[in-house]
Amino acid sequence: MGSSGGSGGGGSNPTPESVVISKGTNGAFNVAMSTSFQPAEWDDQFFTLNPTATTTLGTLGPHHIRLQGVSQGVPQTTASTWDVNILDAITQPVLSVGDHSPEFQVAVAPAFMYDANHNFLDSTYQQFAAYAQDLVRYYNIPGGFSAPDGQHASPSGIPITWWGIYNEPNFNNLDSAQYTQLYNAVVPAMQAVDPSLKYAAVELGDYSGLANQFLPAFVSGVTAQVDVLATHFYSTCDQKDSDDTIFATVPGFATEVGDIYAQLHTNPALMAVPVWVTENNVNADFEGANGMSTCNPGQMFVDDQRGSSPFFAAWRPYVFSQVGKAGVQALYHWDFGADPQYGEVDYNTGALQLGYWVDYWLGQMFLSPPGATLLQYTASDDTELETLPVVNSDGSVVVMVANHAVNAAGDNNGPGAARSVLVDVSALGTFSSGSLLTIDKNTSVSSGPAAEVVTPAAQMTITLDGYAVAFLMLKP
Repeated sequence: MGSSGGSGGGGSNPTPESVVISKGTNGAFNVAMSTSFQPAEWDDQFFTLNPTATTTLGTLGPHHIRLQGVSQGVPQTTASTWDVNILDAITQPVLSVGDHSPEFQVAVAPAFMYDANHNFLDSTYQQFAAYAQDLVRYYNIPGGFSAPDGQHASPSGIPITWWGIYNEPNFNNLDSAQYTQLYNAVVPAMQAVDPSLKYAAVELGDYSGLANQFLPAFVSGVTAQVDVLATHFYSTCDQKDSDDTIFATVPGFATEVGDIYAQLHTNPALMAVPVWVTENNVNADFEGANGMSTCNPGQMFVDDQRGSSPFFAAWRPYVFSQVGKAGVQALYHWDFGADPQYGEVDYNTGALQLGYWVDYWLGQMFLSPPGATLLQYTASDDTELETLPVVNSDGSVVVMVANHAVNAAGDNNGPGAARSVLVDVSALGTFSSGSLLTIDKNTSVSSGPAAEVVTPAAQMTITLDGYAVAFLMLKP
C-alpha cells in the first residue's frame, strides 16, 4: 500500500492554470502498460464465459501479461499428482494473444509443501525448486515432463520466458534472508532446465519504507540471475478512505521506487536492473467470510467503485506519471476480468469498464517500447494537476494532464473539481496536426473516448470537467 503525498482541496477555477513546455529534456520515460490474471477456481471460467475476451485483451496491447496461479490454480496437487485444468483455462488463452510472452509468477508452493501455519516444511526450498523446474518443463520443453500420474505437456507449445519468483514474501511468512535463500535455490534449478529464462525478483507487497527494510539482505545476498525487481502498490485497503487520502499516497509510490533503485545500486551486479510494478490498483481489500472485509475485521466488505469510476481516470494516470518519472519500466493493472473494484472488464459479461480505456490510452499515447523522452516544463499547479509532457521516438509530442483536484474534503468517489489548463508549447516550434483526447465522467464506457481534432497553436487550452485525464497529441 501507499505512503505519503498531498492533494489539495477543491472549489471553482475561474482562472486557467498554466503549463509551459520547454525544449529541454529530462531523461527517458519508458513505461509499458500491462494487466494480470489470477488462475484459480473462482475465475477459471472467464474465457469460457467471454469467448471474445481474447480479442478485447489483445486490443489492450499489454506487455508480458502476468499470471498468478493460486489455490486450485496451483497444478501440483500431491507429491505424485498434477491437475493443470484450472491453471491452463486462463494460461492457454493468454499465451495466444498480445506479445505471446506472459510473466508467470510462481506465486506459491503446492499445499503439501507447507505446515499448518503456511511455513515451508523444507527449509532448503529444494522441493519448491523441483516444482518450479517441472513448471518450466511443462511449458517450455517439448513433451513436457513425466510424473507418477503420467506425462504432462502444455498443449500450445508456446514457451514462457518471464518468471516471477514467489508472491509478496513479506506478507507470506518469508523474511528477507529466507526469501534470498529461496531465490538462490529456485532460479538456478529453473535455469538448468531452460537457460533462456528471465526472472522477476521479490514482488513485494509494498508500502512506505519497506524497500529499505526488506531489500538490503536480498541485494547483498542474491547470487542468482535478476532481470527485474518487482513490487506492488495499492493506495488503500479501506473503502472508507476519502479521495484526498487515496490521492495523497501516489507521490509515496515514486519515493519508494527511488528507494528500490538506491538499494539495487549498492550491488554493482544489479545496477542495470529495472523496476516493474506488477500489481497496482486503488484498493487491495477483498471479501472474506460472511461478507466481511479482509483488511478491516468487523467491517462489511463493500466494493470500492473508484477502481472503475471517473476517479480512476485521474488516479491511474497520476500513478503512471509519478512512477514513470521515478524510473519504473512496467505498470500492471490488477486485474483484467473482475468486479468494478478491480476489473478492466466485467468478469461475468466481458463488458468494458472505464479503467480499460484509461489503461489502453496510456499504452497508446506513450510509445513504450521504444519509449519516450521527458520534456522539461513549469506548471502553476503541481498539487492538484499531474503533467506529463514527452516527445516520442516518432517525433510526436504528448502532453498529458490528469486532474485529481478533490471537490470537497471527505469526498469518497466524488466528482472532482473542474479545472482548465493553458498549455504553452511555443518553445517546441510548429506542428502539422493535433488531437485532444479526454477521459472523464462523460466518456462512453462501451466505445471509449473519441479524439477531437485540434489546430496546433502556441497556446492551447485543456478543460477538465472533474476527475479526468486529457492527452494533447501534436505531430510534426
